[in-house]
Amino acid sequence: MNGPTAFFNRLYDETMALLVEARNYVAYQEASDQRSLPPAVRLQVSYESMRVTSRLTQVMAWLLAQKAVHAGELTQAQAVGEEFALSGGSVCSDPAGADNEVLPMGLRSLLERSHSLYMRVERLEGMVRRNVA
Repeated sequence: MNGPTAFFNRLYDETMALLVEARNYVAYQEASDQRSLPPAVRLQVSYESMRVTSRLTQVMAWLLAQKAVHAGELTQAQAVGEEFALSGGSVCSDPAGADNEVLPMGLRSLLERSHSLYMRVERLEGMVRRNVA
């Protein structure tokens, strides 16, 4: 296995593990965490959960395009097109939430780690785009 493929596979595995953790949080823990919170905070928990989901789905979609490049199914020029671009902009790159102490700790952890992952992949996408240009 060559370097770039191994790197993308590790990043894919990290993203998948975080997706599973986020899914488990939403499916099994979020309702319990929200039960004693005031309505405004419950709404914020829902919003921040969606931010985590948005970040992770954007990253996974971009990584799947990169896996297709490494499998020979797409050219790198195709993969850097707008169709496969990392999106989510201001919503996904905003680090807000992780430092909000009224939010449940599990959600804050997901917010922090999904933001870090999204920002790393955003930088990586920029490097890939510069290499193709």
